[in-house]
Amino acid sequence: MAIDPICGMTVDETTAESAVRDGVTFFFCCAGCRRKFLGEVPPAAPAAPADAIYTCPMHPEIEQIGPGACPKCGMDLEPKTVQAGGGDDDPELRRMSRRFWIAAALTLPVFALAMLPMVGVPLDRWIGIPASHWLQFALATPVVLWAGWPIFERGVRSLATGHLNMFTLIAIGTAAAYLFSLAALVFPGAIPHQFQHDGGAPLYFEAAAVIITLVLLGQLLELRARHRTGAAIRELMSLAPPLARVVRDGMEREVPLDDVRVGDTLRVRPGEKIPVDGWLTDGESSVEESMITGEPMPVEKRIGDAVIGGTLNQTGGFLMVADKVGHDTLLARIIGLVADAQRSRAPIQKVADTVAGYFVPAVLAIAIVTFLVWAIAAPEQPPLAWALVNSIAVLIIACPCALGLATPMSIMVGIGRGAQEGVLVKNAEVLERLEKVDTLVVDKTGTLTVGRPALTACMAIEPMTEADVLRAAAGIEQNSDHPLARAVVTAARERGLPLPLATRFASVTGGGARGSVEGREVLVGSREWLSSQGVADLGALDGRAVGLQQQGRTVMHVAVDHRLAGIIAVSDPLKPSAAEAVRRLHGMGLRIIMLTGDAEQTARTVAAQLEIDEFRARVQPDEKYALVKSLRAEGRTVAMAGDGINDAPALAEADVGIAMGTGTDAAIESAGVTLVKGDLGGIVKAINLSRHTMRNIRQNLFFALAYNAVCVPLAAGVLYPLSSHLLLNPMIAATAMSLSSLSVVANALRLRSMTMEPSLRMPDHA
Repeated sequence: MAIDPICGMTVDETTAESAVRDGVTFFFCCAGCRRKFLGEVPPAAPAAPADAIYTCPMHPEIEQIGPGACPKCGMDLEPKTVQAGGGDDDPELRRMSRRFWIAAALTLPVFALAMLPMVGVPLDRWIGIPASHWLQFALATPVVLWAGWPIFERGVRSLATGHLNMFTLIAIGTAAAYLFSLAALVFPGAIPHQFQHDGGAPLYFEAAAVIITLVLLGQLLELRARHRTGAAIRELMSLAPPLARVVRDGMEREVPLDDVRVGDTLRVRPGEKIPVDGWLTDGESSVEESMITGEPMPVEKRIGDAVIGGTLNQTGGFLMVADKVGHDTLLARIIGLVADAQRSRAPIQKVADTVAGYFVPAVLAIAIVTFLVWAIAAPEQPPLAWALVNSIAVLIIACPCALGLATPMSIMVGIGRGAQEGVLVKNAEVLERLEKVDTLVVDKTGTLTVGRPALTACMAIEPMTEADVLRAAAGIEQNSDHPLARAVVTAARERGLPLPLATRFASVTGGGARGSVEGREVLVGSREWLSSQGVADLGALDGRAVGLQQQGRTVMHVAVDHRLAGIIAVSDPLKPSAAEAVRRLHGMGLRIIMLTGDAEQTARTVAAQLEIDEFRARVQPDEKYALVKSLRAEGRTVAMAGDGINDAPALAEADVGIAMGTGTDAAIESAGVTLVKGDLGGIVKAINLSRHTMRNIRQNLFFALAYNAVCVPLAAGVLYPLSSHLLLNPMIAATAMSLSSLSVVANALRLRSMTMEPSLRMPDHA
């Protein structure tokens, strides 16, 4: 026997993988460890093929062969199929990040040059007004013409296709601000004196630069969120081993997973992942299937039993026949469910586009009417100058500066506040949907329970004591890596019991373990196995054993010198915060449904202890997904909380997926919310956070729209004939725009001091 230098497992030299370095032969449990030892790098993930189908994340109905831009919203299309491996480099994200940071660096001094004089800092006079104006032009030009180029592309495309959106208004407004400012800088005499300030023409370079930078920030955050959506699928893809050992014509060789065919005989060694779905033809083992069931207990497998690709073989080697390969495996179907659910989501920007569909034409119509009215009824010559200045003022004032800040500022502060409390929210869409949740679906293991077995009861038969039984059992089980064995050993150490040395240890798959402890023969395992070993008095604790089993606990019998000494019960305990969290969630008006792959009696016991509304037992991953889908079809807004790979499809399908931070990477990547502490009370905080944040966003939108409702008519000159020829002074307009943005920022910052304690009154939508 040898020790694998990578993972530390004991391996059989006659069947193990091997490699020679510096004249020394090393043995490995699997090809993966051998490749890691040799420093072999797996091949990079292939890029999307040229004929791959691309789709819009906001409009899934838009599909085309090859990359491009969405004709409706202008967003870059992305491939429908996520490639395995890699995925860390996103050229689009990298380019947008570069544009944003350069734009931000140039916009800050432009904003300072324009706004500081308005608050009493005569910066323009210190360096000279002409120099200040030309410096603003020099700094703003690359922001508008280079950093903002993708925005103008989308704006022009929206006009060409007739699908008006926020890019339409942003492109027209910023172009109007920049071109008007350039004309005023070069030809200041063409601007009517009524619109001038301190003998100079008004400039809007800072408005154009700020708007471009804010929009780029929003695009950057959006791209990061989109990039993460593929991470869940890549994580799931990594569960299947890249190679499989195929036995053909009496010869065993490694082949790529794609070369495995239905009917092939495969060899799986201890510690390896099972490559495809199939059944055992030779050997026996215990297999960790938590990927599918979510339960921590390994499942014993014998000849004829089914095994699932991607699950982990633990104790024994075996031969299996491939039954389902490629896209037909259960793991591949789970990946497909996650991908379909992610593509079906509609981002929050759709709401903004709907508003823009009305707001943009209205602003354009007002600007045109303003131009025509002033061209006809200008009080002084030249009439076209009056018409142009006032219509441009409408477009500048209508630029969604405060509107652009309204949502991102609240989201930024709200998400930061949540992070302080261990609630990580991926994007704005999640916060919007979480506010409306009325049904919470929770996985049991790892969400309501700790997620690992623990000793819950120990009973002894005189003259043995509970400490004697536990000490003897732990002495045997310290030689095993079985989860139940670890629970027994952990309990003994927590009670300060010294663990005796066991000799002649032997493990029997599906039965238990035996050995000699301090000169006495000790057996630990199932009642059936102990009976087959001739243990006497097994019926002495049957009543108590049945009672424990009815409570959903796993019972192990302990015999010393072939007489029953006692029983040990192991179960997955509830998290300490679970009961209080469920009570608070009920108080917030939520209906709670528990799903588990565990037995019905165990599920019933947990549901009764926590007063959960409904429960479903022995649920498979596709059944979890189907239940969430059916609840949404009933018109309910569903949040799904889980921690396992088996929860990933349901997490992705739910309106909001909530992952325990102590869970698997696939679950975390599939979810919109991650609770760092793995505490169910975090769901209470997350829902409360969403309600506060969305209320704050609505307040910000009101401020921004109210600003436009007041300033657009003033810019159009509606008060000119009514109140002493009043026109909106450009400096007043700039001040109003700044105050509007500041009001939005100040309101968003209030979220930093919000309490995460929930209101227990029923939500408005319930």
